[in-house]
Amino acid sequence: MAQNALESPQPKTNTLVPIMIIAGLFFIFGFVTWINGALIPFMKTINELTDAQSYLVASASYISFVVMALPSSYIINKIGFRKGMSLGLIIMALGALVFIPAAEARTYWMFLSGIFIQGAGMTLLQTASNPYITILGPIESAAKRIAIMGIANKVAGALGSVIFGAILLSGIDNIKEKLGSVDASEKDQLLNIMADSVVMPYIVMAVVLFVLGILIRKAALPHVEPEPIEENKDSGVAKTTIFQFPHLWLGVLALFVYVGVEVIAGDTIISYGIALDLPIEQAKFFTLMTLMAMVGTYALGVFLIPKYINQAFALKASAILGIVLSFCIVFTTGFMSVICVAALGIANALVWPAVWPLALKGLGKFTKTASALLIMAICGGAIIPPLYGVLVDEKKAQLLNDGADSVIASAQAASFGYWILLPCYIIILYYAFSGHKVGLKE
Repeated sequence: MAQNALESPQPKTNTLVPIMIIAGLFFIFGFVTWINGALIPFMKTINELTDAQSYLVASASYISFVVMALPSSYIINKIGFRKGMSLGLIIMALGALVFIPAAEARTYWMFLSGIFIQGAGMTLLQTASNPYITILGPIESAAKRIAIMGIANKVAGALGSVIFGAILLSGIDNIKEKLGSVDASEKDQLLNIMADSVVMPYIVMAVVLFVLGILIRKAALPHVEPEPIEENKDSGVAKTTIFQFPHLWLGVLALFVYVGVEVIAGDTIISYGIALDLPIEQAKFFTLMTLMAMVGTYALGVFLIPKYINQAFALKASAILGIVLSFCIVFTTGFMSVICVAALGIANALVWPAVWPLALKGLGKFTKTASALLIMAICGGAIIPPLYGVLVDEKKAQLLNDGADSVIASAQAASFGYWILLPCYIIILYYAFSGHKVGLKE
């Protein structure tokens, strides 16, 4: 009988300190990731972008996970977890510094470059920390440990969205009104002043990340590796390639669409509220609503898994709720529709914690490569949100051509874009019921 491929080889090791350290790292990249909800409408205004163009903010961050996941796995194998995490934090600090010349030039591609560099640093952190926390203890409780990480991640995201929302979006309504009535030179001056508001926050962020990058080198992280697979000789089938694990590849697909819908729920909700003509002073807190819904559900997952429910059941419930809420968003209006978008946080919270242990089950020596593939799935956040933006732009253009009022057209188009959620949750539902079992013997 094969030993569990994800069981920690040091079961007696005290895991409290490493769990706290990894939770701190999840806090850091949660803070950096979830400020995108404020950056998207901010960038749209200062660079005068379309909806589809503005969601390239999310693309620049998440596409780095495709580019850097396998190199990150190689780097971590060479220098180890601790040095890899330290390097990731320092790379993130360098990305933050790029915002300074980007603000001075008010050049969109420079902003996107800074976001991409930060994403590259986060890829190093994610590639190390997710498999590390998964194999740190028994596989049956892996979702609980990852849910704890999720709480740290989303609490930080909530703080980031509120802080940067206050810094970047305060007074944006007045500026947008002025832009329509001033000449070109005054308009350029207003946008330059607005762009400069990112300089000081990103200087502070760079300093903090650099200091943490130095400190993590001395962190008390024990060496943890997955146990090798003990092949069942009676089966006559030896696992020689990563392609012999279809449940892993389906897990990659499930995470791809999941990250897409999670980013949509957090990063579009402010713009959605603005499209519905809700006050910006109210809308800037909408990402906080989504993240707090996730934090509450993470806490529930820590309590319920694995004592009362298993990881597969949590995934099924999450997917079904996501499908229901997708319909509710499209078929309700106003603030109620925004509440439904925020409630996606409940549907999304336990997907990541549940998919990881299900996808890594039985991988043994292939665990590190599989982890890199799962990290690459984060690129769903780079692809699916811009598709939402394309749907919104096309629907808005159609409504305007049909003679609709611009305010009404913006609201209806923004709502229509959320149809993209439905096929994503259906894929997650398939993985929850049967996809995670494909190729595995019961």
